[in-house]
Amino acid sequence: MRLYRRLLFAATLLAVLVIGLGAYVRLSDAGLGCPDWPGCYGHWLGVPDEAHEQQAAQQTWPQRPLETGKAWKEMVHRYLAGTLGLLILALCLLSWRTELRQRQSPALPTLLLGIVGLQAALGMWTVTLLLKPLIVTLHLLGGMTTLALLLALLLRAKTTDDPPAAPATPPRRLAALALIVVIMQIALGGWVSSNYAALACPDFPQCQGQWQPTMDFAQAFAVHRELGQTADGSLLSNQALTAIHWSHRLGALAVLLAVGMLALRLSGSGERRWRYWSGGLLALLALQIGLGIANILLALPLPLAVAHNLGAAALFSALLAVNIGLLQGRHANYR
Repeated sequence: MRLYRRLLFAATLLAVLVIGLGAYVRLSDAGLGCPDWPGCYGHWLGVPDEAHEQQAAQQTWPQRPLETGKAWKEMVHRYLAGTLGLLILALCLLSWRTELRQRQSPALPTLLLGIVGLQAALGMWTVTLLLKPLIVTLHLLGGMTTLALLLALLLRAKTTDDPPAAPATPPRRLAALALIVVIMQIALGGWVSSNYAALACPDFPQCQGQWQPTMDFAQAFAVHRELGQTADGSLLSNQALTAIHWSHRLGALAVLLAVGMLALRLSGSGERRWRYWSGGLLALLALQIGLGIANILLALPLPLAVAHNLGAAALFSALLAVNIGLLQGRHANYR
């Protein structure tokens, strides 16, 4: 059981690192640093560094100029994601051992292994389908799902003889709503990033000097299309990019209201633990909104853009922990 918990903790931390590195690769325009998968220009280890290797790579992929810096970024991300997959495989195998099956069902670790397999396929399609926005967004959501399942397993494996009770009137529905709103906002954020719409509105709080700029929602949210194109193959308009960006801003307002209301409800609880969670949620919420505004006003600097992705993962993780804690508290109240 101790080995299982240590692997689970390591896998959870690595999942956060992979999410952050994936954002860095995407935002630094290195998502196609390698034209093939799972290797890079035919190399399973490293990238073509020697002159003869680079010449061979250029002959095989003449339409894809070799940029070793971007290739290394992509390969480091793949190596870490592969390591995470091996850790999750080990967790799944351990969960089927008799002593662990007597404590908890192996269903969740097995599901997690299936999600990782799907993530690998999405990673491959991201490259082979040339950063198709739908695939890139699903890949991001798959990473968040992996983190969520690992966190759920980690909280379940944490043994507490006397879990703290939930508040007298636990805001379980509000907590679930806040979690759903944040998941939807993460999906919108992924759609903004995968369509390169982050700077469609370069000012704040207005967009292009207007409160209601010209927008094309039909083209903006047509999911079956190539990067930068409409469904019929024409160039995606600036009005469509504006609609994507503006929708993400409206989603941020919904997150502010839902998470803010939940934090206020938790702060009124008699339990010190829930007041701490309230303060943590408000801090993460303020940080995430501040990072979002800073990314707009400073024209998307790479460190702040990556931090915004990690902030989304942190807020999502905190809300998931609150939801799980409220469910555990309900069972404690029934004792």
